Amino acid sequence: MITVLAGGVGAARLLRGMVREVPATQVTAIVNTGDDTVLHGLHISPYLDTVTYTLAGRNDEERGWGLADETWKVMENLERLGGETWFSLGDQDLATHLYRTQRLANGARLSDVTAEIAAALGVEAHLLPMSDDPVRTRLRLAGGPETSFQDYFVRRRHEVAVEAVRFEGASGSEPGPGVLEALDRADVLVIAPSNPILSIGPILVVPGVTEALRARREDVVAVSPIVAGSALKGPADRLLTELGHEASVVGVAQLYAQVAATLVVDDADAGLAAEVEAAGVRCVVAPTIMRAPEDAAALARVVLGVARDWSSSTR
Repeated sequence: MITVLAGGVGAARLLRGMVREVPATQVTAIVNTGDDTVLHGLHISPYLDTVTYTLAGRNDEERGWGLADETWKVMENLERLGGETWFSLGDQDLATHLYRTQRLANGARLSDVTAEIAAALGVEAHLLPMSDDPVRTRLRLAGGPETSFQDYFVRRRHEVAVEAVRFEGASGSEPGPGVLEALDRADVLVIAPSNPILSIGPILVVPGVTEALRARREDVVAVSPIVAGSALKGPADRLLTELGHEASVVGVAQLYAQVAATLVVDDADAGLAAEVEAAGVRCVVAPTIMRAPEDAAALARVVLGVARDWSSSTR
Protein backbone atom coordinates (compact mmCIF):
# COMPACT_ATOMS: atom_id res chain seq x y z
CA MET A 1 0.00 0.00 0.00
CA ILE A 2 1.13 3.55 -0.76
CA THR A 3 0.12 6.40 1.53
CA VAL A 4 0.50 10.00 0.38
CA LEU A 5 0.17 13.15 2.49
CA ALA A 6 -1.58 15.51 0.12
CA GLY A 7 -2.30 19.19 -0.28
CA GLY A 8 -3.73 20.70 -3.47
CA VAL A 9 -2.78 20.78 -7.14
CA GLY A 10 0.76 19.35 -6.90
CA ALA A 11 -0.42 16.49 -4.73
CA ALA A 12 -3.37 15.79 -7.01
CA ARG A 13 -1.08 15.57 -10.03
CA LEU A 14 1.35 13.24 -8.30
CA LEU A 15 -1.54 11.03 -7.19
CA ARG A 16 -2.77 10.91 -10.77
CA GLY A 17 0.67 9.68 -11.73
CA MET A 18 0.62 7.12 -8.92
CA VAL A 19 -2.59 5.49 -10.08
CA ARG A 20 -1.10 5.09 -13.56
CA GLU A 21 1.76 3.08 -12.08
CA VAL A 22 -0.02 0.94 -9.49
CA PRO A 23 -3.64 -0.14 -8.99
CA ALA A 24 -5.61 2.79 -7.60
CA THR A 25 -6.96 0.63 -4.80
CA GLN A 26 -3.41 0.41 -3.42
CA VAL A 27 -3.15 4.21 -3.04
CA THR A 28 -4.36 6.12 0.01
CA ALA A 29 -4.26 9.92 0.21
CA ILE A 30 -4.43 11.68 3.57
CA VAL A 31 -5.72 15.10 2.55
CA ASN A 32 -5.37 18.45 4.32
CA THR A 33 -8.69 19.93 5.44
CA GLY A 34 -7.23 22.99 7.17
CA ASP A 35 -8.47 25.16 4.31
CA ASP A 36 -12.08 23.99 4.60
CA THR A 37 -14.53 26.85 4.90
CA VAL A 38 -18.22 27.64 5.08
CA LEU A 39 -19.50 30.05 2.44
CA HIS A 40 -23.11 30.74 1.46
CA GLY A 41 -23.99 28.21 4.14
CA LEU A 42 -22.08 25.46 2.32
CA HIS A 43 -19.22 23.34 3.65
CA ILE A 44 -16.43 23.60 1.08
CA SER A 45 -13.39 21.30 1.10
CA PRO A 46 -11.16 22.66 -1.68
CA TYR A 47 -8.22 20.25 -1.32
CA LEU A 48 -10.43 17.18 -1.05
CA ASP A 49 -12.32 18.30 -4.14
CA THR A 50 -9.15 19.06 -6.12
CA VAL A 51 -7.78 15.59 -5.41
CA THR A 52 -11.13 13.92 -6.11
CA TYR A 53 -11.79 15.75 -9.37
CA THR A 54 -8.23 15.14 -10.62
CA LEU A 55 -8.34 11.40 -9.91
CA ALA A 56 -11.76 11.26 -11.54
CA GLY A 57 -10.32 12.88 -14.69
CA ARG A 58 -12.77 15.75 -14.41
CA ASN A 59 -10.55 18.58 -13.17
CA ASP A 60 -9.91 21.82 -15.01
CA GLU A 61 -6.27 21.54 -16.10
CA GLU A 62 -5.84 25.22 -16.93
CA ARG A 63 -7.07 26.58 -13.59
CA GLY A 64 -5.73 23.67 -11.57
CA TRP A 65 -8.92 23.56 -9.47
CA GLY A 66 -12.61 22.98 -10.11
CA LEU A 67 -14.29 20.99 -12.83
CA ALA A 68 -13.69 21.00 -16.55
CA ASP A 69 -16.35 22.51 -18.81
CA GLU A 70 -17.69 24.47 -15.86
CA THR A 71 -20.34 27.18 -16.12
CA TRP A 72 -20.81 30.13 -13.78
CA LYS A 73 -24.48 31.13 -13.97
CA VAL A 74 -25.04 31.04 -10.21
CA MET A 75 -22.06 33.32 -9.53
CA GLU A 76 -23.11 35.69 -12.30
CA ASN A 77 -26.59 36.03 -10.83
CA LEU A 78 -25.26 36.29 -7.29
CA GLU A 79 -23.07 39.18 -8.38
CA ARG A 80 -26.08 40.96 -9.90
CA LEU A 81 -27.79 40.65 -6.53
CA GLY A 82 -24.81 42.14 -4.74
CA GLY A 83 -23.71 38.91 -3.07
CA GLU A 84 -20.14 37.82 -2.28
CA THR A 85 -18.43 36.29 -5.30
CA TRP A 86 -14.73 36.56 -4.42
CA PHE A 87 -14.68 32.78 -3.95
CA SER A 88 -15.97 31.40 -7.23
CA LEU A 89 -18.11 28.28 -7.17
CA GLY A 90 -19.00 26.74 -10.50
CA ASP A 91 -22.47 25.43 -11.23
CA GLN A 92 -21.35 21.78 -11.32
CA ASP A 93 -19.06 22.23 -8.35
CA LEU A 94 -21.96 23.54 -6.29
CA ALA A 95 -23.58 20.12 -6.42
CA THR A 96 -20.63 18.67 -4.52
CA HIS A 97 -20.87 21.32 -1.79
CA LEU A 98 -24.65 20.98 -1.53
CA TYR A 99 -24.37 17.23 -1.11
CA ARG A 100 -21.56 17.47 1.45
CA THR A 101 -23.39 20.11 3.48
CA GLN A 102 -26.63 18.15 3.55
CA ARG A 103 -24.92 14.91 4.59
CA LEU A 104 -22.94 16.63 7.35
CA ALA A 105 -26.12 18.31 8.62
CA ASN A 106 -27.70 14.87 8.77
CA GLY A 107 -24.92 13.64 11.04
CA ALA A 108 -22.53 12.00 8.58
CA ARG A 109 -18.78 12.31 9.14
CA LEU A 110 -16.61 14.18 6.65
CA SER A 111 -14.69 10.96 6.00
CA ASP A 112 -17.90 9.14 5.09
CA VAL A 113 -19.06 11.91 2.79
CA THR A 114 -15.64 12.05 1.11
CA ALA A 115 -15.83 8.33 0.37
CA GLU A 116 -19.33 8.72 -1.03
CA ILE A 117 -18.35 11.55 -3.37
CA ALA A 118 -15.25 9.68 -4.53
CA ALA A 119 -17.27 6.54 -5.25
CA ALA A 120 -19.90 8.51 -7.17
CA LEU A 121 -17.15 9.95 -9.40
CA GLY A 122 -15.48 6.59 -9.95
CA VAL A 123 -12.37 7.26 -7.86
CA GLU A 124 -10.89 3.98 -6.63
CA ALA A 125 -8.05 5.40 -4.54
CA HIS A 126 -8.81 5.82 -0.85
CA LEU A 127 -9.23 9.47 0.14
CA LEU A 128 -9.03 10.24 3.86
CA PRO A 129 -9.58 13.66 5.40
CA MET A 130 -6.79 14.26 7.91
CA SER A 131 -9.47 14.64 10.60
CA ASP A 132 -13.24 14.67 10.88
CA ASP A 133 -12.81 17.42 13.46
CA PRO A 134 -12.58 21.06 12.34
CA VAL A 135 -8.92 22.13 12.15
CA ARG A 136 -8.56 25.51 10.51
CA THR A 137 -5.48 27.28 9.19
CA ARG A 138 -5.22 30.83 10.53
CA LEU A 139 -2.66 33.38 9.35
CA ARG A 140 -1.57 36.57 11.12
CA LEU A 141 -0.87 39.13 8.46
CA ALA A 142 2.02 41.54 8.75
CA GLY A 143 0.84 44.63 10.58
CA GLY A 144 -2.73 43.43 10.40
CA PRO A 145 -5.30 40.97 11.71
CA GLU A 146 -5.41 37.21 11.83
CA THR A 147 -7.43 35.77 8.98
CA SER A 148 -8.60 32.51 7.45
CA PHE A 149 -6.74 30.56 4.81
CA GLN A 150 -9.25 31.33 2.07
CA ASP A 151 -9.32 35.03 2.88
CA TYR A 152 -5.51 35.10 2.60
CA PHE A 153 -5.18 32.80 -0.38
CA VAL A 154 -8.17 33.72 -2.54
CA ARG A 155 -9.63 37.04 -1.45
CA ARG A 156 -6.25 38.72 -0.85
CA ARG A 157 -4.55 36.57 -3.53
CA HIS A 158 -1.75 35.73 -1.04
CA GLU A 159 -0.19 39.12 -1.72
CA VAL A 160 0.03 40.18 1.95
CA ALA A 161 3.06 39.19 4.05
CA VAL A 162 2.46 36.71 6.86
CA GLU A 163 3.91 36.94 10.38
CA ALA A 164 2.64 33.66 11.84
CA VAL A 165 0.52 30.61 11.10
CA ARG A 166 -1.48 28.54 13.56
CA PHE A 167 -3.89 25.64 13.25
CA GLU A 168 -7.04 26.30 15.22
CA GLY A 169 -8.56 23.23 16.81
CA ALA A 170 -5.58 20.99 16.13
CA SER A 171 -4.77 20.11 19.74
CA GLY A 172 -8.27 18.80 20.39
CA SER A 173 -8.63 16.95 17.10
CA GLU A 174 -8.26 13.27 16.32
CA PRO A 175 -6.91 11.68 13.14
CA GLY A 176 -9.66 10.75 10.71
CA PRO A 177 -10.78 7.13 10.51
CA GLY A 178 -8.06 5.05 8.87
CA VAL A 179 -5.38 7.75 8.97
CA LEU A 180 -3.04 6.22 11.53
CA GLU A 181 -3.61 2.75 10.07
CA ALA A 182 -2.66 4.05 6.62
CA LEU A 183 0.57 5.49 8.02
CA ASP A 184 1.38 2.34 9.97
CA ARG A 185 0.64 -0.24 7.29
CA ALA A 186 1.93 1.50 4.17
CA ASP A 187 4.81 -0.05 2.28
CA VAL A 188 5.66 3.40 0.89
CA LEU A 189 5.01 6.76 2.55
CA VAL A 190 5.12 9.92 0.43
CA ILE A 191 4.87 13.62 1.23
CA ALA A 192 3.55 15.20 -1.95
CA PRO A 193 5.00 18.38 -3.51
CA SER A 194 2.68 20.66 -1.56
CA ASN A 195 3.27 23.82 0.48
CA PRO A 196 5.15 22.52 3.56
CA ILE A 197 3.52 25.05 5.89
CA LEU A 198 -0.02 25.55 4.59
CA SER A 199 -0.71 22.19 2.90
CA ILE A 200 1.32 19.60 4.80
CA GLY A 201 1.65 21.51 8.08
CA PRO A 202 -2.01 21.07 9.09
CA ILE A 203 -1.77 17.30 8.61
CA LEU A 204 1.36 17.07 10.74
CA VAL A 205 -0.21 18.86 13.72
CA VAL A 206 -3.12 16.42 14.02
CA PRO A 207 -2.19 14.45 17.16
CA GLY A 208 -0.45 11.17 16.35
CA VAL A 209 0.45 11.93 12.73
CA THR A 210 3.96 13.31 13.22
CA GLU A 211 4.73 10.57 15.73
CA ALA A 212 3.61 7.93 13.23
CA LEU A 213 5.81 9.42 10.52
CA ARG A 214 8.82 9.64 12.81
CA ALA A 215 8.42 5.94 13.58
CA ARG A 216 8.50 5.23 9.82
CA ARG A 217 10.97 7.95 8.86
CA GLU A 218 13.24 5.68 6.81
CA ASP A 219 10.26 4.77 4.60
CA VAL A 220 9.14 8.37 3.97
CA VAL A 221 9.98 10.06 0.66
CA ALA A 222 9.12 13.75 0.27
CA VAL A 223 9.01 15.66 -3.00
CA SER A 224 10.07 19.29 -2.90
CA PRO A 225 7.48 21.85 -4.04
CA ILE A 226 10.29 24.38 -4.44
CA VAL A 227 12.24 24.35 -7.72
CA ALA A 228 15.22 26.66 -8.21
CA GLY A 229 14.13 28.76 -5.25
CA SER A 230 10.55 29.29 -6.43
CA ALA A 231 7.16 27.71 -5.91
CA LEU A 232 5.61 26.34 -9.08
CA LYS A 233 2.20 27.48 -7.86
CA GLY A 234 1.12 29.55 -4.88
CA PRO A 235 3.06 31.43 -2.21
CA ALA A 236 5.21 28.67 -0.68
CA ASP A 237 8.51 30.39 -1.51
CA ARG A 238 7.47 33.77 -0.13
CA LEU A 239 5.83 32.23 2.92
CA LEU A 240 8.95 30.24 3.78
CA THR A 241 11.00 33.43 3.69
CA GLU A 242 8.44 35.44 5.67
CA LEU A 243 8.43 32.84 8.43
CA GLY A 244 12.20 32.62 8.68
CA HIS A 245 12.93 29.55 6.58
CA GLU A 246 15.08 29.23 3.49
CA ALA A 247 13.08 29.28 0.25
CA SER A 248 14.99 26.42 -1.35
CA VAL A 249 15.18 22.65 -1.38
CA VAL A 250 17.54 23.00 1.58
CA GLY A 251 14.83 24.81 3.52
CA VAL A 252 12.35 22.07 2.63
CA ALA A 253 14.83 19.41 3.76
CA GLN A 254 15.29 21.18 7.09
CA LEU A 255 11.52 21.31 7.64
CA TYR A 256 11.03 17.62 6.85
CA ALA A 257 14.21 16.19 8.36
CA GLN A 258 12.42 14.74 11.41
CA VAL A 259 9.76 12.89 9.41
CA ALA A 260 11.32 12.03 6.02
CA ALA A 261 14.61 10.31 5.24
CA THR A 262 14.60 11.14 1.53
CA LEU A 263 13.84 14.28 -0.48
CA VAL A 264 13.34 14.26 -4.25
CA VAL A 265 14.45 17.54 -5.82
CA ASP A 266 14.28 18.79 -9.38
CA ASP A 267 17.22 18.66 -11.80
CA ALA A 268 17.46 22.44 -11.46
CA ASP A 269 18.54 21.96 -7.83
CA ALA A 270 21.15 19.26 -8.40
CA GLY A 271 23.84 21.64 -7.22
CA LEU A 272 22.24 21.77 -3.75
CA ALA A 273 22.24 18.00 -3.20
CA ALA A 274 25.14 18.13 -0.76
CA GLU A 275 23.43 20.83 1.31
CA VAL A 276 20.21 18.81 1.38
CA GLU A 277 22.13 15.81 2.69
CA ALA A 278 23.88 18.01 5.24
CA ALA A 279 20.41 18.62 6.68
CA GLY A 280 20.23 14.88 7.38
CA VAL A 281 18.08 13.91 4.39
CA ARG A 282 19.08 11.73 1.45
CA CYS A 283 18.78 13.65 -1.81
CA VAL A 284 17.47 12.20 -5.07
CA VAL A 285 17.60 14.37 -8.20
CA ALA A 286 14.95 13.88 -10.91
CA PRO A 287 12.54 15.93 -13.06
CA THR A 288 9.73 17.00 -10.73
CA ILE A 289 7.71 19.46 -12.83
CA MET A 290 4.45 17.78 -13.86
CA ARG A 291 3.34 19.56 -17.01
CA ALA A 292 1.45 16.52 -18.32
CA PRO A 293 0.11 13.23 -16.94
CA GLU A 294 3.15 11.46 -18.39
CA ASP A 295 5.42 13.68 -16.28
CA ALA A 296 3.42 12.82 -13.17
CA ALA A 297 3.69 9.11 -13.92
CA ALA A 298 7.46 9.43 -14.44
CA LEU A 299 7.83 11.24 -11.10
CA ALA A 300 5.69 8.59 -9.41
CA ARG A 301 8.02 5.91 -10.77
CA VAL A 302 11.01 7.73 -9.32
CA VAL A 303 9.37 8.11 -5.91
CA LEU A 304 8.19 4.50 -5.77
CA GLY A 305 11.51 3.21 -7.04
CA VAL A 306 13.49 5.17 -4.47
CA ALA A 307 11.27 3.97 -1.64
CA ARG A 308 11.39 0.33 -2.69
CA ASP A 309 15.13 0.30 -3.38
CA TRP A 310 15.93 1.84 -0.02
CA SER A 311 13.51 -0.47 1.80
CA SER A 312 15.15 -3.53 0.21
CA SER A 313 18.66 -2.30 1.07
CA THR A 314 17.82 -1.85 4.76
CA ARG A 315 16.29 -5.28 5.31
